[in-house]
Amino acid sequence: MMTATAIVRSEKAGRYLVQLCKHFAHKIPAEWTDTTGFAPFAMGNCRMTAEDGVLILVCEAETEEALGTVKYIIEDHVVRFGWKEKISVNWR
Repeated sequence: MMTATAIVRSEKAGRYLVQLCKHFAHKIPAEWTDTTGFAPFAMGNCRMTAEDGVLILVCEAETEEALGTVKYIIEDHVVRFGWKEKISVNWR
């Protein structure tokens, strides 16, 4: 299993986590609380954790290509939802 992690700095980390999971729940069986979330996509998944001032994203997939797709989906949505803060996602 391949993994990529990003730490997104935002005072609204919990809000974005819930917003992401609610949005994804329209198409996949996403699960969340105020501080944790899980989005199981067909090609891989993403676990989310909101802590003080940070949203931690951990994506997993079987292949590099699938991991890239999961990362793209998550990053695209985080950046769109956080556009007022000019949020950026840096994967490692």
